[in-house]
Amino acid sequence: MEKTISVAPMMDCTDKHEIYFLSLISKNVHLYSEMIVANAIIRGDRDKLLSFKKISNPVTLQIGGSNPKELAEACKISEDYGYKEINLNLGCPSKKVQKNKFGACLMQEPNLVASCIEAMAKSTKLPITIKTRIGYNEVENFNFLKSFIQTTKDAGSQKFIIHARKALLKKLSPKENLNIPPLKYEFVYKLKEYFKNDEIIINGGIKTIEDIKDHLSNVDGVMIGRAIYYSPYFLADIEKDIFHNKNVATRSEVMEKLIPYIQEETAKGVQLNHIMRHTVGLFHGQNGSRIWKQYLSKNMCIRNADLQKVNHIMDHVKKTSPVSLER
Repeated sequence: MEKTISVAPMMDCTDKHEIYFLSLISKNVHLYSEMIVANAIIRGDRDKLLSFKKISNPVTLQIGGSNPKELAEACKISEDYGYKEINLNLGCPSKKVQKNKFGACLMQEPNLVASCIEAMAKSTKLPITIKTRIGYNEVENFNFLKSFIQTTKDAGSQKFIIHARKALLKKLSPKENLNIPPLKYEFVYKLKEYFKNDEIIINGGIKTIEDIKDHLSNVDGVMIGRAIYYSPYFLADIEKDIFHNKNVATRSEVMEKLIPYIQEETAKGVQLNHIMRHTVGLFHGQNGSRIWKQYLSKNMCIRNADLQKVNHIMDHVKKTSPVSLER
C-alpha cells in the first residue's frame, strides 16, 4: 500500500485558494477541502462551493451531515467537480457543529453513521472515507474504536483517518480540543495491526520530518494540519525528504506562480485578501518574515486591497531578504 502525506481539512483555512497555493509547493501531497455541509451543497451555490482550479494533486471533498438522504444527494452533486474521494467529518467537536448533528458527536451513534456512509457509497462512484477521533467524552477505549471503525468499514468506508485524541464535546472549545486531550498514537498503531489490509492514516500533533517517518513505519499515511497552515513551506521539506523530489519551487517562485491565479480569481470578483491570507506563513522562520507579514497585513489582507499592488509583490519579496528567503 502506497504511503501518503495529506493536509488536514481545516475550517476557514483549506478553501479552494489554499488548496491551489499548497499545490505550488508540493505536487505529491494529498489535499482536503474544508468541511462543506451537505445541505449547503444541495441548496447553495454549488459551483462557488465545490469548484476549484484543477491541479495534479489528489483533492478530497470533506462533507458534514447526518441525514443519509442529504449526504447521498450532496455526494451525487459533487461527483463531477474533480475530487478523488469524499470524506465524512466524524471528528469536529465545535458546539455549532454538534448543534447541527455533524462531526465528533456522531461517534455516539454508530448505526446512524453506518446509514450515512452506506447511502453515500451507493450514490457515487467516488470512494467514501471517514475522519474521526479515538473516542469522545468518557469513552476512550480500544474496543470501542475498533468496533466503530468496523461499523464504518462494513457500511462502505474505504479509508480511515484517525485524529489520535478523543473529543471532549461539552467541556472544551474546538481550539482546546486540538491541544488538551492527550495524544494516544498507540490507539492508531493498534488499529492498523487489527485492520492490516485497510488504509489507516494518523493525524494530530505531527510537526517534523522525524515525526512523519516514525509514524509511516506504523501506519499507511500521515495527515498534518496546523503545522502546514502556519508554515506552508514545510511542504518543501516533505517533498525533498519523504517524496525524494529535489525539484521544489523556492518561496519566490511560489509567489510568482500564484500571481496569475490571483489575477484570474480577482477578475471573477474574488476579494484579494481571501487569497493572500493563506500566504502569511510562507516565509515563516526566515529573516524578513516579520516584514513580509507586515506588508501583507497593510496591503493585501485588508478587505478592499488594491489589486494594482499585486504587480509589486515580487519587488517586495526580492527587497525583503533575497538570500535568506530562498533557503
